[in-house]
Amino acid sequence: MTMFCYQCEQTAKCTGCTVAGVCGKSPDVAALQDLLVHAAKGLARYLTRLKALGVTDGEGNLFIIKALFTTVTNVNFDADRMEELLREAQQLGGRLKELYNTTCTKAGVEPEVLCCEDCCLAGTREGLLEQAAELQIDKRTAELGEDIVSLQELILYGLKGAAAYTDHAITLGVVDDTLFDEFNATLDYLAGNPTDVGELTGKALHVGDINMKAMENLDKANTDAYGHPEPTAVRVTPIAGKCILVSGHDLKDLDALLQQTADKGINVYTHGEMLPCNAYPGLKKYPHLVGNYGGAWQDQVKEFDAFPGAILMTTNCIQKPRDTYLGRIFTTGLVAFPNVVHVTRDDFSPVIEAALAADGFSKDEDTEEKTIMIGFARNAVLGVADKVIDAVKSGAIKHFFLVGGCDGAKPGRNYYTEFAEKVPDDCVILTLACGKYRFNKLEFGDIGGIPRLLDIGQCNDAYSAIQITVALAEAFECDINELPLSMVLSWYEQKAVAILLTLLNLGVKNIRLGPSLPAFVSPAVLNVLVENFNIAPVTTPEKDLAELL
Repeated sequence: MTMFCYQCEQTAKCTGCTVAGVCGKSPDVAALQDLLVHAAKGLARYLTRLKALGVTDGEGNLFIIKALFTTVTNVNFDADRMEELLREAQQLGGRLKELYNTTCTKAGVEPEVLCCEDCCLAGTREGLLEQAAELQIDKRTAELGEDIVSLQELILYGLKGAAAYTDHAITLGVVDDTLFDEFNATLDYLAGNPTDVGELTGKALHVGDINMKAMENLDKANTDAYGHPEPTAVRVTPIAGKCILVSGHDLKDLDALLQQTADKGINVYTHGEMLPCNAYPGLKKYPHLVGNYGGAWQDQVKEFDAFPGAILMTTNCIQKPRDTYLGRIFTTGLVAFPNVVHVTRDDFSPVIEAALAADGFSKDEDTEEKTIMIGFARNAVLGVADKVIDAVKSGAIKHFFLVGGCDGAKPGRNYYTEFAEKVPDDCVILTLACGKYRFNKLEFGDIGGIPRLLDIGQCNDAYSAIQITVALAEAFECDINELPLSMVLSWYEQKAVAILLTLLNLGVKNIRLGPSLPAFVSPAVLNVLVENFNIAPVTTPEKDLAELL
């Protein structure tokens, strides 16, 4: 089985993975994911037409979100789980087709003849792979041209990122039917194989609006459930005792684990994008949530190997586990890896048992406490907005830099460390997502009591960064692009694509993006982004700083 995938920043040779995914994804899994997206488009055609007839199908709406999130980079590496989802899509497609025809008959309208790939999947794995082979991006590129396919994929990847945030919000009970309609309508649009460049460009920017709403919903879900993040000093050195490490992004999974481990003598640590959880009042109230261990996702193989307890992966960012910790790593939610035990948040007992059976940190490893500051989300920053505004007006703060995004393993990401180190002392650095691990343990000091490094939170907390930016623009009575603010972003997977589209849709200009530009963005499409938004690749810290200042 051959493959073609270029949806992430680390894609081979910056052109596309054709033998196996750099992420570890096999050609079979890549193919089945392509087929699942294709099936989701077919389902969306029925859901969109049913909605126009006044019928909403909750099961179908939720499946679309699940299907898109499952195909985000570093979520599902298990071909068996992928096939299960395809069979679910097949059954759902048959039911939706019947519901659509029945609804049309009752309404006295003639049903459209829709493509039926969603419910006509092959009965064997081999047959599914043969069907998927016809969907490869390089084949579509040969037929439609790279610019058309580039824009189609840009829309799709933005939807995948927004679906991840929507899934997190749904987990906490925030369900938005209007957002489901947007996902379905956009997939329905893609199912028609559109070729109008102007229309495709407009749709891509509209995905940014969809993602903005998804991030807003997730912000509401997180803060309603656990309160607004507070400035918090988080321990980053181990404590002696049994332990569990929680990675990924899902707050509810962490909450459930903390409840189930209460009074069991197990310390719980966050990892990667879970670091911001330590700032939520509803989570940091647990005394056995003791701090953060390790850094960003790409270092997990080394860090998980060294961690002397159990490990729980709640969302994307999993890498192929080493045999040395295969028996004590667990997945939950949509995450899947062959031979890794899958658990649900209703019963984390296998994780707890593995933690109790492991050695835990020894007294020798219980070193001097070291901490880092987090928790500067919109509520915390806007609460001292008057001080920030006064510092800008007085000249104490000359410039703000938003330096953040996804981290990754490919060379070139030390740029972000060097950039942060070279930011002048009269400037403030805002940061979010796991890209902050490139510099969040460095000492930056403060400006009149305002920390020079403000950790806003997870990647989805780009919503907080946007709200802070809008508030500053209103305070200074200027356009966002007239603020003394520059964005220097790193990207890796599709959530970063969704955030970029959100920023572009808001009209944000002069963004620096790296460490390399997306392989799926053709030269012509990139030229449009440069002409309209002055987006540019990162170069060197010195040159970029000089230009941005």
